[in-house]
Amino acid sequence: MTHVSIQELTKVYPGATEPSLDRLSLEIPTGELTALLGPSGCGKTTTMKMIAGLLEPTSGDVCFDGRSVLRDKPENRGVVMVFQNYLLFPYMSVADNVGFGLKMRKTDPAEIKRRVGEMLDLVKLPDLGDRKPSALSGGQQQRIALARALIVQPNVLLLDEPLSNLDAHLRFEMRDLIRSLQQEMGITTIFVTHDQEEAVVLADRVALILDGQMKQYEKADVFYKRPVDEATARFFGGHNFIPGHSNGRAFDCALGKLVLPEGAKSGAGKLTFRPENVRIGHDADGENNLDAVIEDIIYLGTQTRLKLRVGDTALEAVVNPNEIENHPKGGNLPIHMPRTTLWVIE
Repeated sequence: MTHVSIQELTKVYPGATEPSLDRLSLEIPTGELTALLGPSGCGKTTTMKMIAGLLEPTSGDVCFDGRSVLRDKPENRGVVMVFQNYLLFPYMSVADNVGFGLKMRKTDPAEIKRRVGEMLDLVKLPDLGDRKPSALSGGQQQRIALARALIVQPNVLLLDEPLSNLDAHLRFEMRDLIRSLQQEMGITTIFVTHDQEEAVVLADRVALILDGQMKQYEKADVFYKRPVDEATARFFGGHNFIPGHSNGRAFDCALGKLVLPEGAKSGAGKLTFRPENVRIGHDADGENNLDAVIEDIIYLGTQTRLKLRVGDTALEAVVNPNEIENHPKGGNLPIHMPRTTLWVIE
């Protein structure tokens, strides 16, 4: 098990005027699963390849257990990387694919056979060892790629968009499998994804990277409750941003004076609250109650999204469909925002 320290890691590609990755610093504790989250082109995969030794950084360092690995060849770092397109050897059987890393290490054939059997059991494909990759589904190929990575017991496991090529129902299965295997084996794992739901479900901590810079590195719930800025909040589905001024106890804005939770920031800023935290009906104590007009109702199946207006201010809410059965478009809707769900962005 390995503690990974990424220190001021920067990559400027030849001919580029801006860095693809700009001074990224992360501390990834031993045995944790960390997500590098962000849109395409933000620097996630560049980071992964520099950790693996497939790219040389322009500056900065990558350390495993306090020791720099930048001078180590990729094969000597104890890192295994699983790519989104599997990269299985088509002419080899499933068993030979899984055991390939051990064969390269000149492990005894009987030991290889035993460990391949164990890994196929772990990824729930015990009877497919004799097949070729072309005979497998996409989900099965991804499991085999994972087994091939894990069988060599790497110090660090890197997963590059591991679920992007799978259908929705297979993604759910693979999420559970990756998480259970990672926890069982205790391998420090870093995975790249552009899907914030995937990151939240899988990761112990999430590093959000936008335009080559890390915006926030926290446990998943912090991104919903206390986003560092508006761009971060929007990436995680935030929609309501009201400019105004806080005195640390209340926020004065176009909606009126709204009571804030204890410890709120003071000064000019934007008040944000998540659409799902808007409550229908007025609170009995009169705190943070508003009267809105329903401008649009968008049915989403298990939820309904409301576009609301309070005076000249547009808001969005996400509610249970049963809550608005008697509230038509164009009608009035009493709402309130619990103080604990409000957050002020500087």
